[in-house]
Amino acid sequence: MLFEGRLFACATALLFLRVTSAQMRYSISEEVKEGTVIGNIANDLGLDQTTLKDRKYRIASSTVDHLFHLDPNDGILYLSRKIDREEVCEHTTACEINLKTVLENPLEVHYVGVEVLDINDNSPTFPENETVVEIYESVLPGVRIPLQPARDPDAGIFSIQRYKLSANDYFRLEVKDTGDDDGKIPVLFLHKPLDREVARSHRLLLTAVDGGKPPKSGTMGIVINVLDVNDNMPVFTRESYTVELNENSPVGTTVIQVNATDKDEGLNGEVVYSFGDNVNNKLRKLFEIDTITGAITVKGLLDYEAKDRYEIDIKASDKGPVPLSTEKSVIIAVVDLNDNAPEIEVTSLSSAIPEDSKPGRTVALISVSDKDSGVNGKVICSIIDDVPFTLTPSLQENMFSIVTKSLLDREHKSKYEVTIIAKDAGEPALSVQKTISVTVSDVNDNNPEFSTNPYNFYVTENNVAGASLFSLNAFDYDEGDNAHISYKIPRSGAAHKTVTTFLNINSETGTIVALKSFDFETLKTFQFQVVATDSGTPSLSSNVTVNVFILDQNDNAPVILYPLSSNGSAEGVEEIPRNVNAGHLVTKVRAYDADIGYSGWLLFSLQEVTDHSLFGLDRYTGQIRTLRSFTETDEAEHKLVILVKDNGNVSLSATATVIVKLVEPKEAFAASDVKSAANDDEGNDVTFYLMITLGAVSVLFIISIIVLIAMQCSKSTDYSSKYLQETNYDGTLCHSIQYRSGDKRYMLLFPPSFPN
Repeated sequence: MLFEGRLFACATALLFLRVTSAQMRYSISEEVKEGTVIGNIANDLGLDQTTLKDRKYRIASSTVDHLFHLDPNDGILYLSRKIDREEVCEHTTACEINLKTVLENPLEVHYVGVEVLDINDNSPTFPENETVVEIYESVLPGVRIPLQPARDPDAGIFSIQRYKLSANDYFRLEVKDTGDDDGKIPVLFLHKPLDREVARSHRLLLTAVDGGKPPKSGTMGIVINVLDVNDNMPVFTRESYTVELNENSPVGTTVIQVNATDKDEGLNGEVVYSFGDNVNNKLRKLFEIDTITGAITVKGLLDYEAKDRYEIDIKASDKGPVPLSTEKSVIIAVVDLNDNAPEIEVTSLSSAIPEDSKPGRTVALISVSDKDSGVNGKVICSIIDDVPFTLTPSLQENMFSIVTKSLLDREHKSKYEVTIIAKDAGEPALSVQKTISVTVSDVNDNNPEFSTNPYNFYVTENNVAGASLFSLNAFDYDEGDNAHISYKIPRSGAAHKTVTTFLNINSETGTIVALKSFDFETLKTFQFQVVATDSGTPSLSSNVTVNVFILDQNDNAPVILYPLSSNGSAEGVEEIPRNVNAGHLVTKVRAYDADIGYSGWLLFSLQEVTDHSLFGLDRYTGQIRTLRSFTETDEAEHKLVILVKDNGNVSLSATATVIVKLVEPKEAFAASDVKSAANDDEGNDVTFYLMITLGAVSVLFIISIIVLIAMQCSKSTDYSSKYLQETNYDGTLCHSIQYRSGDKRYMLLFPPSFPN
């Protein structure tokens, strides 16, 4: 690395920007061995070498990266293989290879120029070892004979600098500098008339010498045959020929027509046209000349970007026995057309952009170019479609950054197709489009959401402990861990402990499991809360209220209150006079069911009776009445078996047995007096107890209504679980009050609308 390269690198490091920097230059000679260190770019730019590998420091230029190797660990630029300057920079005096080096996170682009210095590794060579020149003896001094030039692939001082001609009496050497690829052309100048009778031929040696130290050279022999007598050469009618020609002109297009005349007569005065001897094969593939008319036409494809000017030597020769010829240069200026569309190159592209990126975040770096020149090569870039991205120009010409112009939301759109259009200023304008994909990565910005709030679930009592009751489901608009939801039941506070101690929730599925069996007669409804939390960092959560209503099952069989049960069976004896009329109330079977609602309704039926014509049973009240008057032939004792059955889906039942004895009226009256006396005493007590009971029930009913209204108005929204308040109405079709007077047990039944 040359000293001025280091000095330039230090200067550009001071101008270092976030994305691009000024260009750094190094110099290296051609043909040095591979692996040669060109320079430490990171050190010269002041980059932190410890972060180079993580930031993926690399060469971004795709056309020349096989010549160089950049070590991503220390930022040293190496030569990958030997460089032949003549191969890399053909026909170019200054050979500079431009590289783009890129760092990511954040994005940085540095431009590095590597100048390949020429060495004198090629000698001048002529296309032929010997050339023959024929010239008439009548030719006057001053004639110039162009010779085929030598070629030297080296450039600059190491190219051909001069020609030497061996010593002779008739010719001296002149050099014509074309300023083109052909460089210097040797020309023989005749300064003394030739005399064929003195010398029929002359042998000369032409030497081409380059500017190396020591110089290298090549030689070509020249044989000059002196011919006799065609002493007039063709002469062009114009001193110079210059023409403009559009690039991409169709094959066969006439460029220009040259014209020459010869004062001789006959064949010596007929002129034919051809390309000069020094016109190379490249020109012969692009143009051709009509030997008769002198018209030059297009033969191949002309590209202004490849070359914008051609100089062609045209030779006019006569048809004499020894033809005479003269040459004239035709200059063709190629006019640029807008025939190249712009090109877009994505220098660097971020794999994903977080959705919480602020406006101005760099997404990608692009560079544009157009091979045309002038206004045809001026390029304007823009982004089409409505996307939250925009283009900002960079300090480097034709470099742009794609940045965010508004906030992103992955849940709204997770991927964008960003189309960049580059259009030149030519007429008509040419354009090109390039589409890049930009992925928006997720951040945890959405709370889990339940499908409904609150949840209402109905659970049948007597559920199996440990079995699943129901499931809750929450969803999260985020993705990955940010959308992975876990569930839990808060268990803080005394109110929660009373409810949630017998509940468990699967943290992954949200399935609720009861650790005990519910009893509708004990607990009719309860409330708790579930919290759903995602796995993001930091995590987000939300809660939902769950109302559980216990549904009643027919799990209680009817209980016989009268007749009283003894030894597992309910059996009673009733005595009635024989002279009672039809419809006489014999007795009433009383029963109750612990179930509530429809399952607690009881129906009475005669399962067994000695005489169906004597007794009838009211199926709703359980009253047993006579159907007709008794006769002398009727039995004195009758057995009635009453079946008491509830209204459950699978009904439960109980039986009671009543023995009815028929007695004579006198015995019945005596028994009636005894019972009446007892009933008077008991009646007073029953009435007193009944009044107290009815008053207490009314007061409790009013208090329950007031408490229910107060609880509903002051219901907390806190996620701690609470029991739902119960009204006085528990869902059954009847209410019952039981009390005892002496040895007898009584039950009072009344509908739900029983007055206070």
